[in-house]
Amino acid sequence: MHYGHELQFGTFITPTNDPPQAAVRLAELADASGYDLVTFQDHPYQPRFHDTSTLLTWVAARTERIHLAANVANLPLRPPAVLARAAASLDLLSGGRFELGLGAGGFWDAIDAMGGRRLTPGQAVDALSEAIDVIRGVWDQGERTRFEVDGGYYHVSGAKRGPAPAHDIPIWIGALKPRMLRLIGRKGDGWLPSLAYLKPGDLAAGNRTIDESALAAGRDPREIRRLVNIGGRFSSGGGGGFLDGPAAQWVEQLLPYVVDDGIGTFILASDDPATMQRFAAEVAPALREAVAHELRHADAATVAEATWVGRSTAVRAKRRAGIDYDALPVSLAANAVEPGDAGYVRVRSTYLRGGSPGLVLRPGDAEEVAEAIAFARANPTVPLGVRSGGHGISGRSTNDGGIVIDLGRLDAMEVLDASRRLVRIGAGARWKDVAAFLAPHGWALSSGDYGGVGVGGLATAGGIGWLVREHGLTIDHVRAVELVLADGRIVRADATRHPELFWAVRGAGANVGIVTAFEFEVDEVGDVGFAQLAFDASDAAGFLRAWGDWVVDAPRDLTSFLIMGGARPGEPRVAQVMAVVDSDDPETVLARLQPLAEAAPLIGQDVRITSYRTVISNSDDAAHAAEGDPTARSGLIGRITPEFARDAARFLDSGATYFFQLRAVGGAVHDVPAEAMAFAHRSSEFSVVAFGSSRQRTSERWRELIGPHLDGAYLSFETEQGDEQVEAAFPPATLARLRAIKAQVDPGNVFRDNANVRPA
Repeated sequence: MHYGHELQFGTFITPTNDPPQAAVRLAELADASGYDLVTFQDHPYQPRFHDTSTLLTWVAARTERIHLAANVANLPLRPPAVLARAAASLDLLSGGRFELGLGAGGFWDAIDAMGGRRLTPGQAVDALSEAIDVIRGVWDQGERTRFEVDGGYYHVSGAKRGPAPAHDIPIWIGALKPRMLRLIGRKGDGWLPSLAYLKPGDLAAGNRTIDESALAAGRDPREIRRLVNIGGRFSSGGGGGFLDGPAAQWVEQLLPYVVDDGIGTFILASDDPATMQRFAAEVAPALREAVAHELRHADAATVAEATWVGRSTAVRAKRRAGIDYDALPVSLAANAVEPGDAGYVRVRSTYLRGGSPGLVLRPGDAEEVAEAIAFARANPTVPLGVRSGGHGISGRSTNDGGIVIDLGRLDAMEVLDASRRLVRIGAGARWKDVAAFLAPHGWALSSGDYGGVGVGGLATAGGIGWLVREHGLTIDHVRAVELVLADGRIVRADATRHPELFWAVRGAGANVGIVTAFEFEVDEVGDVGFAQLAFDASDAAGFLRAWGDWVVDAPRDLTSFLIMGGARPGEPRVAQVMAVVDSDDPETVLARLQPLAEAAPLIGQDVRITSYRTVISNSDDAAHAAEGDPTARSGLIGRITPEFARDAARFLDSGATYFFQLRAVGGAVHDVPAEAMAFAHRSSEFSVVAFGSSRQRTSERWRELIGPHLDGAYLSFETEQGDEQVEAAFPPATLARLRAIKAQVDPGNVFRDNANVRPA
């Protein structure tokens, strides 16, 4: 029976250390020859062999695409918890190319001589079973319960889980006897025997034992890949025996093992470069063709009812209700992440909000985005989030049990027209990478204050960055977008084509479609002055007024943000001021900052001339792993009045916030007419944001003390949802126009889970 696995080929290389690089060179040859897998036996007691785990690491660094595994790891000499971490680390370092082959032991005299525990065959099976539980437990970083394994051979008591591997590492087990085969059926992902040790009929009998055990454990036998080590030689003429003849004879003799016995991977045991190359060039492609021909004409008894979907029963058991996983298009399935997948822990949450989506789709182009939207339309009862970088203060780029369309793979950047400083940036790029891309040209684009933010979310909402007073919002630099609509149409929107969409996407883009790429006209920006200042703000209201007046009255080449928190007993309140001055002249920078230095005692300072790229490169590349649900309130104001400063100080003293920020929004922002795009609050001078630990308390104090002073809202920093927030963000005429556009392009309200503008 064929189990539906794509046919793969590997090599089995002796890990000799004399000369030291011999095995490595053969692995490089296997990679260059197109093999899928390279493996090495693991006999740590052999003095002429490399340590296999060290060799695998070296080979991973010296190869590009080939997968790697031990054939098989000697478990009695490899503690499973340590082995699990080593496997995950190598998988991460190699980009998801490590597979784990396990063996229960066997050479017990040698194992005992190395300090390993001598076991009976039955004990070895039980120890292997426990080891698999330990290994999978280490990898399951998303599991919150205490990690405990109290076995007869291995003991884990509260060990930290992780790291999670880059992909779901399969566990292939080398086995011959029925008890081990039954263990494979219960817990393994692959059966890896050597053909030389099997008698006729052993493969079929072994498959039956594995399949029966898998079914009894509630598993699908197709989850278990069937691999086999083979050996032979090429010779001219035929009739030389099994795998002793020309390539055509090899193909003829190996074909039944695929079609009748379900072998999905052949691993050639050879250290001869010529044999390796000839097998890859002549046997592998011809055998693939022969298998495809046979399966097209085989009956249902030979071929599994459907091609194996690639996810185990354990993974499928963690699927969430309301999502038709089996209907996911093949084009999306390869990069999709489910709750049971190894990579789920890296995509479930955002920078500030913990999430538990039921499915994360990671399309690679606009057409796949269209397919993802179609899939979301077909599953209308679950939430839909769209994510570019995963910062998501509003929390809408993840969810609980829903679908997330993650645009992270759409991160390409290119210069379209250097004379116009016109660039194309994918929605999944992050702003620090954009800054690095633009810097060699002497260009920059004002883009928030954190390099880890994704382009798509910010460039459809507004974009209040370090150059905003001089160069305006990020959306003011958008000249065109590639947009996927709710019905799957892919359109280019600019000032002449789909102008209404182009108007809407600059400020309310999350409601009208998914932007996959932007065309920006960027600015010439050289080195800048960057100041980080700390003030004694015991007189909070007075400092707020002084800072606000300084910002508004300063030349436009200065932009500043302010952060304050609650007072701490016995310590002065501290105000943290950050400012960018678009000048590389130290005297100009100091002249811009000097007026503020007189506002309050300065207790800390760092002022330097640096690049915009350096200023915005303030994030690492680690996956977001937040927990909980943040509370943030947001609004826009004009100048800081005495009344606002008084009430803001009262808000700070109330304990309702631990992080209170004001960002300059004026200057060049005022130059764009309010009706030019969906972001209409062009008269604002400052954005106000407050984070709180209690949603109710923060919101109550916000409404009481800050709300009366607001004239608009900036939705990217707002966690509350509802008509009140939408109406605060969009003036009546703007909202009416948006609702009319929404009725045309998304009448079914597919894009409803992010500050929803309901269609008219």
